[in-house]
Amino acid sequence: MHEALTGLAARVQTHLEQALVPFGDGQVAQAMQYAVSGGKRVRAFLVTESAKLHGVPEARAIWPASGIEAMHAYSLVHDDMPCMDDDALRRGQPTVHVKWDEATATLAGDALQSLAFELVLHPGGAETAQAQAALGLGLARAAGGQGMVLGQSLDIAAETAEIPLNLEQITHLQAGKTGALIEWSATTGAVMVGASTEALSTFAQALGLAFQIQDDIIDVIGDASEVGKAVGKDAAAGKATFVSLLGLDGAKHRASALVDQACDALSIYGNDADMLQQLARFVISRQK
Repeated sequence: MHEALTGLAARVQTHLEQALVPFGDGQVAQAMQYAVSGGKRVRAFLVTESAKLHGVPEARAIWPASGIEAMHAYSLVHDDMPCMDDDALRRGQPTVHVKWDEATATLAGDALQSLAFELVLHPGGAETAQAQAALGLGLARAAGGQGMVLGQSLDIAAETAEIPLNLEQITHLQAGKTGALIEWSATTGAVMVGASTEALSTFAQALGLAFQIQDDIIDVIGDASEVGKAVGKDAAAGKATFVSLLGLDGAKHRASALVDQACDALSIYGNDADMLQQLARFVISRQK
């Protein structure tokens, strides 16, 4: 799995760098390049593997795969800013607003969001206008006020809530903040050919929740030098998390059960879904 992720990450990085060439070498362009460098590329991997399941070659899938990574990068740049999570480190490096300034980080994030749609809607990706439009519409919903942005706003509100969120509320929050883009990524291959997304949606919903539970676990037991960012912030802020509500062992068991559900949802694809199932298991074994 590590080799497959690393290989795809390099190809996505090359594609993103080529897409950024027209932006020149100004400060915002430099910040964009900085923001899209590194990362596990889990979302891109979901795109390309779901595409393989539906006979879509990587040469086409690389466009939405790069697009979702641009969208993810934008979200991290903005989330790290003082008005939100106020983080100084990301992937072991200074965050964009620390390396440059808040105005540059805001503009770089804005530009990366636009770039995401440019890549997803590119004719080199989905072959038909109908599929291109479906991908763009789906991404707008997943990234916006019905999805990721909604989740982030609920997360910010939770920091000052008089009563900590319960399990149902946290699950709803994370379905937007983390799960929406993961579900978009996992269903991309089916959308590109007009096939049913039902099985992949079920897989992605379980995977997205397992992903967030593992993040909460890492925030408790992770080492900042390995994780590449501050840990223990949720506990220090008194925020409810899957670990605080379920306990460490309970959270681990819940994540494992969700991965089993995710893998079971792919049984209709047989052995062709092996890499997606391996990815699901990787998600809850990672330490950063």
